[in-house]
Amino acid sequence: MAGGAPRRGLRGRRGECGALDRVIAAAREGRGQVLVLRGEPGVGKSALAEYLAGAATGCRVLRAVGVESEMELAYAGLHQLCAPLMGGIDRIPGPQRDALSVAFGLSAGSGANTGGAGSAADAGSGGRAPDRFLVGLAVLSLLAEAAEERPLVCVVDDAQWLDRVSAQTLAFVARRLLAERVALVFAARAAEPAAGGDLFGGLPELVVRGLGEDDARALLESVVPGRLDERVRDRIVAETRGNPLALLELTRGLTAAELAGGFGRPDARPLASQIEQSYLRRIGSLPAAAQRLLLAAAAEPVGDVPLLRRVAERLDIDADAAGAVEAAGLIEFGARVRFRHPLVRSAAYRAADPTVRRDVHRALAEATDPVFDADRRAWHRAHAAVEPEEALASALERSADRAQARGGMAAAAAFLRRAAELTPDPLRRGTRALAAAQAAFDSGSPDAALELLAAARLSPLDEAQHARLSRLRAQVVLARRRGGEALPLLLDAAGRLVRAGDPHGPEAYLDAIGAAVFAGRLHDGTGVREVAEAARGALPGTRPGRATDLLLGGLVAWFADGAGAGGPLLRTALEAFGAADGGGDGGDDAARWLWLTWLVAGELWDDGTWHRLSEHAVGSARESGALGVLPLALGYRAALAVHTGRFDLAAALVDESATLIEVTGNAPMAYPALLLLAWRGEGAHVAQAIRGGAAEATSWGEGRAIGGEHYLLTVLYNGLGRYREALDEAERAVEFDDLALVGFALAELVEAAVRSGAPGAAAAPLRRLEERAGAAGTDWALGTLARSRALLSEGPVADRLYREALERLGRGRIAVQLARTHLLYGEWLRRENRRSEARGQLRTAHGMLRGFGAVAFAERARRELLATGETVRPRRPEAAGAREALTAQEGQIARLAADGLTNSEIGAELFISPRTVEWHLGKVFSKLDVRSRNKLRGALAGA
Repeated sequence: MAGGAPRRGLRGRRGECGALDRVIAAAREGRGQVLVLRGEPGVGKSALAEYLAGAATGCRVLRAVGVESEMELAYAGLHQLCAPLMGGIDRIPGPQRDALSVAFGLSAGSGANTGGAGSAADAGSGGRAPDRFLVGLAVLSLLAEAAEERPLVCVVDDAQWLDRVSAQTLAFVARRLLAERVALVFAARAAEPAAGGDLFGGLPELVVRGLGEDDARALLESVVPGRLDERVRDRIVAETRGNPLALLELTRGLTAAELAGGFGRPDARPLASQIEQSYLRRIGSLPAAAQRLLLAAAAEPVGDVPLLRRVAERLDIDADAAGAVEAAGLIEFGARVRFRHPLVRSAAYRAADPTVRRDVHRALAEATDPVFDADRRAWHRAHAAVEPEEALASALERSADRAQARGGMAAAAAFLRRAAELTPDPLRRGTRALAAAQAAFDSGSPDAALELLAAARLSPLDEAQHARLSRLRAQVVLARRRGGEALPLLLDAAGRLVRAGDPHGPEAYLDAIGAAVFAGRLHDGTGVREVAEAARGALPGTRPGRATDLLLGGLVAWFADGAGAGGPLLRTALEAFGAADGGGDGGDDAARWLWLTWLVAGELWDDGTWHRLSEHAVGSARESGALGVLPLALGYRAALAVHTGRFDLAAALVDESATLIEVTGNAPMAYPALLLLAWRGEGAHVAQAIRGGAAEATSWGEGRAIGGEHYLLTVLYNGLGRYREALDEAERAVEFDDLALVGFALAELVEAAVRSGAPGAAAAPLRRLEERAGAAGTDWALGTLARSRALLSEGPVADRLYREALERLGRGRIAVQLARTHLLYGEWLRRENRRSEARGQLRTAHGMLRGFGAVAFAERARRELLATGETVRPRRPEAAGAREALTAQEGQIARLAADGLTNSEIGAELFISPRTVEWHLGKVFSKLDVRSRNKLRGALAGA
């Protein structure tokens, strides 16, 4: 075992052992625990993991070990951990059960197979790949169900070598543990983050350091026979920095003279390299057959003893070899093969002669079942190959298909990369390299994707393949920086695709328009109008009903020809996307282009489509477990909740979205939270927070965020009655035609200009607003326009326009604008000395705005009411009632429970376990002073 025998390896580890004891105790009490043990190789992480497993009396212990050579096999690490629990898979919800079954190769959607992780059965033959976060929720449910019988302690050693999708899934589970009787402990190297990035970053961490000098000296003296010179001892302790494994291993190669007097050459290599060299010396002293057996064990990642026996027979390795490697203290043969330390495995594998290594992989391939473990068999064959071989490349390609069907995109990329390397035909080699690049990009490895694209470019690709290569390269750049840097690349790729007759050409132009929209005022010479003009030639005439084609046509007309030409086309496109929400490929289009259709709906002031898009996106993402999409959908729904005056719901959605973004590692979505802050208008920090969020977005080239910053500050300052500042911000906001921002900002500008005594500054913006609102034609647009005209009118005309605005806005969902119209109308009536009428409008405005939580606007209404002679008390903080004592998540759980959902249903919707739901509900009942679910609805309504 790594770090030596547990007792010796735990010398001086009282503090660390105490921390692990507390982890176990908390898990037993139903307080889910997560801990990452960090440290350099040999420092004692594995010894602490062994201590944890031994100390967990009364608990069920699950183990998994990351293996460097298995990092390419999707879900391999997760399968190790969960395999003992699979008998309880029928107790978790159906969609989760199905996702986990597909991930582990137990089923294939519409078909079935019988393999385990890495199974060969054709997972690609039916259904689509499971969402990896739905798999994560399934693992969370599986662990929580098992922990109901007995507390679970899950130990994952060498987590830095987990396959990427296993690491992502376990990181997700770790961040959702709360009230489960589960402890999840990872041991990982400090300097080598887990596959694809530090997926365990931000989790509770215990850094395992070297032993103190006294403990290190005592450990060293306990393993060195005879006299040990004090100066030599102190030098070894200093050079090893108290690393226990180094203290135990490095002295093995020193002579008695060197130990007694220090007459040896100091080794300046890194500590891990020195330890590995110590193992290499021990491996080199073994008989040749024993070295081959050790190499075979190192190349076989599962630790399958019967398999290793079959390999030994093929390599003519006799039974004495196993005794020799065990006697050397390098490996143990039990139920599974276990190395003393991962460095033994790496030393045995890397030091082997390449010819011998290929022979071992060949023997492993021959001994591996071709039906139930075809993927590992193909992987071993690939490592045994010297020359290109089409049959082997095809087998690897089929393995990639199966990996992709299970959601293992990183594994698919690895299989396809090796398939390309072994492909003799140059044209087919380029095709596979291009597919490998796409898989690498989809798995979140843009650098690997660019490397594979460079390899593909060396092959004789046809025009369509060159076009797809160009588009993928542009998408890599766009993913890294959402602004204008990708624009010329996207335009070039789109043009290539259209010329090659590729059906994805119009979609590439949509990507380019989207990039131009987000680049905004930071574009470098190529703005959104120029992109629209370039895309005009790609407008298809043969597929008029396809939603993406309609969207492209509408955007081209909007940006190139104006709002009047583009508005009707965009409305038709939105209707087509609404019809596509039913599922199938159309449903995929709706999810794929949500980020753009949402902006178009906002530009058209279409609250009905906003509602349908966000409701469908959130519902379908929850149902399918698509956590890659859900944070975005929640953010959009939160923004709609702000506009509809449901600030408490918006806060809960923002909180849930932020939690999921932390879990998934997706790009942050700041706008909904900042929109909520601006409308609340509470606290001196709001303006600073808005500016900070915009600065972060502009740092990666998102110029649209500049327009967003100025618009949100305008809303804030209009609420606070700081109209001159609001006008300055609004004028900056409308300098550029930012989609779904400039129209809203124009309406804010008109109000700020009139209230700051500069009505002349509103004339030109009003004309721009008239064009956009007319093109939209919705009650929200026309109601806002009527209110803006009223601000610049007098007498009966103004009165009529205010009433028209109230009537139109009253027919829609945008309650905050309805409330502000009551406020503006009341302010106008007071100035017209119609105090009684003014009080009615201002009371309505004040009640609505205070109910929303729009503090600044409510205070503005209160001041106006006071000016009419009305007595209105400022709202006390405690007046919000008990409901505001609930956290955002507690409020969400309370609402769902009040709607009749069970704990399991709530857990599935919010991606937490039923036990965590129960824990939150206990706090909700206490805060609302209720004792049952049937009292929740009344308590929430009265809060």
